[in-house]
Amino acid sequence: MLTNFRSYGILDLRVEPGHVVLVGPNGAGKTNVLEALSTLAPGRGLRGARLGDLSRMAPGDATPRPWAVSATVSNAGGDVQLGVGFMPGGEESGGAKRAVRIDGVPASNPAQLAERVRLIWLTPAMDRLFIDGVSERRRFLDRLIGGFDPAHTRLWNAYEGAMRERLGALRAGAQAAWLDALERTMAEAAVALAASRLAGLRLLAQTMDGQRASAFPHAEVSLSGAVEDRLASAAAVEVEDQFAALLAVARGSDAEAGRTSVGPHATDFVVRHRDKGREAQVCSTGEQKALLIRLILAGAALPAPGVAETPILLLDEIGAHLDEGRRRALFDEIDALGVQAWMTGTDASYFSALDGRAQIRRVADGAIRPI
Repeated sequence: MLTNFRSYGILDLRVEPGHVVLVGPNGAGKTNVLEALSTLAPGRGLRGARLGDLSRMAPGDATPRPWAVSATVSNAGGDVQLGVGFMPGGEESGGAKRAVRIDGVPASNPAQLAERVRLIWLTPAMDRLFIDGVSERRRFLDRLIGGFDPAHTRLWNAYEGAMRERLGALRAGAQAAWLDALERTMAEAAVALAASRLAGLRLLAQTMDGQRASAFPHAEVSLSGAVEDRLASAAAVEVEDQFAALLAVARGSDAEAGRTSVGPHATDFVVRHRDKGREAQVCSTGEQKALLIRLILAGAALPAPGVAETPILLLDEIGAHLDEGRRRALFDEIDALGVQAWMTGTDASYFSALDGRAQIRRVADGAIRPI
């Protein structure tokens, strides 16, 4: 159920178990439904939007309206009621936060949502992942790993917090002894995060090796980063010492630039098309889309101890750049994973192979109706 969310004033959408397909013209509100679902995951959702930007704005509104998303999720353990919401105020000062409730009880941390529902998404904006900046690829990888290893997200948060604290100390002209201590903490967090990435990458590679019948190309994956590269040939404690020394040398330039010049936040996620023997960034648009799908399917296939093990896939405009054969193969591989997928498209014919396997709904004029 959505209240004042994007294009929806009120939406009460009830579906059965199984895949859900939303069909309609551009601008009808299909992606808004997937984005609403993505607010039930830790982080900023599939568009990376600020909380206030998710509010439905009417002509004349000067400030965002409160919005809310609630959902009943059914799994082997029974039903759970999840709710998130936003009350305007404090956005400029960074004080606005998402309110989270689980079975009606306030949750102190949005990370608790991952224990009840696991969401993995693919959007058209991600089609440029391999030709856009390094940060987009790194965020994609961290989110993918965090989907099957919730501890990875906590490691990133710890590293980011340590990095912010060091920059604040540099701006304040802190003494060397205090900076030494902060940089040691940051080095420990950096090595733990880098090690988690390398472990996650190995699991993704092993999963793709086991998916030999896939219609999507095998993605060879690796990392290019100062800390990750050092971990390949040195013990963790040595890498911590080396990275702390790098941070100490960079104090002056980091203070002047207002950012940290080296670390896992600058790591690049490198993907190659194994069969073609070339990097994803020089592959065709269709090949890049197919590589992304292979990575998403590998992440969805991995178990996630301690969280909801069966993910829900949110696949926005998934028919784009896929021929009919690839679309059929995708639907079959999703079925084989035993997951639910929510898919959108402008052309209902893209989903003809799902007849009898999906609930197909038309989106128009702020309403969603069965076809």
